[in-house]
Amino acid sequence: MNGDFHYYATYCTAILAGYSHEEACDICYSAQFVDLCSRTFLSSVNGPKAAATTQLSAELVEQKTDFLGLQEITRIWASFHFLPYDLHAEKKRCSRAYRNKYRMICNSNGALLADTVNLAKDKSLQAVGIAMHITADTWAHKYFAGTPSMAINNTDNHFFEIMPEEDGYKVRPLKFSHNPGAKDDIENAVYVNSLYQTSENTVMNLGHGRAGHLPDYSFIRYKYLPAWGDYKEILKDNPSDYIHAFAQLVYAMQYLRGEHESFELNRYAWETIEPYRDEIEAILEKRQLSDSDDWKALGEKLSGCEIPDFDLEKYKEEYKKAPKEEKGYTFLGKFFLGALAQKSMVTGKIYRSGNPLAGVSIDYEKNGVGAVKDYLKLFEYSYGGNQNE
Repeated sequence: MNGDFHYYATYCTAILAGYSHEEACDICYSAQFVDLCSRTFLSSVNGPKAAATTQLSAELVEQKTDFLGLQEITRIWASFHFLPYDLHAEKKRCSRAYRNKYRMICNSNGALLADTVNLAKDKSLQAVGIAMHITADTWAHKYFAGTPSMAINNTDNHFFEIMPEEDGYKVRPLKFSHNPGAKDDIENAVYVNSLYQTSENTVMNLGHGRAGHLPDYSFIRYKYLPAWGDYKEILKDNPSDYIHAFAQLVYAMQYLRGEHESFELNRYAWETIEPYRDEIEAILEKRQLSDSDDWKALGEKLSGCEIPDFDLEKYKEEYKKAPKEEKGYTFLGKFFLGALAQKSMVTGKIYRSGNPLAGVSIDYEKNGVGAVKDYLKLFEYSYGGNQNE
């Protein structure tokens, strides 16, 4: 998903879930910041590098794709953007290596989603925002995996948009270009995607790069042939997925606020959003590159307060000037701690499933922090230790 949903739409869901304007601002800032907390940003504030929740294009270009490099990529993208649906999924007549990657495919309402939401329970608003970003992305990024793989993430030229008409729908072919500086052309159905490469582990085959930004637009319905599905046609209905994502975020945050005793998969706050559903669906169906203005207007209508624009620099000085022992209490410090906890949880679950793609981990509850980098940094960070690794 793009910033319009992660920031402004997430603000709307937080308000509907019962959070105050100030709380909703912290939550939606944190949700959007997941897409911006790179090692480059962390270096600029001397923060813990293991807390990275994304990789910039420039970082990916320089990222090695040897075994350890692939693990670093997977730890970030599987933990925060392509949460695996079923770590024990079976696939007949395939190699173990292929099955390990097949098990990394993202989808909504998997067991790891419940783990993610529950991890944010009784934690900071920053942790809530992180969990909401991940929850939303399970809908937008479904059917793709957060690990480089041509065998899983590749597509071919069989892409067709399904456009609503008065009496039904019409189908038109989509075209792709590979110019990273170009904008998607909605009117002429020309979109930018990653360059086709035959290497299994190239970053060009990470996530939904081969499908461009199609998964990130709420208005589009399309059908295509995913590599993991043996190139059998599959339908992606973004308006439906996005309204489910919106309603699930509201329900998840109602749970985090204490309105529900437990978090249940496949449960949505339909009654809560019903008075505004027509407005929400109108925004989702609107054919435009960004819905930020529309979501902002709805959010300000819901709260009666002005929503500040996202500012990446906003909390930098607070964190940089804070004494070492107080950094964990700053806005960014709380975010970093939430990110480390999430990455450690997901990495541990992947490792214990027998899958090596995200690296080595241990059962934190039984074995503590010894010998595991992310857990060790989490421990050090929690108690004001070294911020530089």
